[in-house]
Amino acid sequence: MNCIAIRKEASDHSEMVSQMLFGETFQVLAEEGSWIKIHLDYDFYEGWVDKKQIIELSQEVYQRIEKHKVHFSNEMVTFISNNKEHLQILSLGAVLPEYNKGLFRLNDLTYEFDGDTITGKRPKSDLVNTAYKFLNAPFLWGGRTPFGVDCSGFTQMVYKINGYQLFRDAHQQASQGEVLSFIEECEPGDLAFFDNEEGEIVHTGIMLDNNYIIHCHGKVRIDRIDSSGIYNVDTQRHTHKLRVMKQLF
Repeated sequence: MNCIAIRKEASDHSEMVSQMLFGETFQVLAEEGSWIKIHLDYDFYEGWVDKKQIIELSQEVYQRIEKHKVHFSNEMVTFISNNKEHLQILSLGAVLPEYNKGLFRLNDLTYEFDGDTITGKRPKSDLVNTAYKFLNAPFLWGGRTPFGVDCSGFTQMVYKINGYQLFRDAHQQASQGEVLSFIEECEPGDLAFFDNEEGEIVHTGIMLDNNYIIHCHGKVRIDRIDSSGIYNVDTQRHTHKLRVMKQLF
């Protein structure tokens, strides 16, 4: 599947806390009926997924995938087909296991992929180019794709696609990187974090040139930012209070 819901509890009615994209790997922590609790290899996030939606890998295949250079789909959305003539939709940031010259494998299935791929650590300027691909994506709590994304899912995926590791939630991401004292020190691609009245970090976005920021608030959008926080260009008021700015590399 393109992506599946990771839920807080072992139930379809439970809150979706994140999503797992095609090709991402995990460890199984527990089982409860038709549900398994997982620990994601990339960001160590934990939650429950429906067993019907995942593919079990042998230890040999898993180790081979983990050793292989990671390739991501750099297409907003594309179709792939496998040797059993099944079509599959992939979205931006999907992992292509053991990718080589237009083909990748998953157990006994071989897939053809003729789209643009991205691999390795990319220049910092590429972060902004990737961020623009999510522009106008609707807000979805727990989302990580252009079909629906939350604020920290957006920043995490932009960094992940470009070869850099971010934790899943905004308050976790705020523990990474080096603090920047002034907005003037920020470069495009740096992160800004925002807190609520209790001082809890609840929002994040990616800095752009000339005191602009791209972030997910209702949708992925571009607004102004100053020393007070985010200034919404549509409502002409501040919507988020600036807490800290971080440079990861």
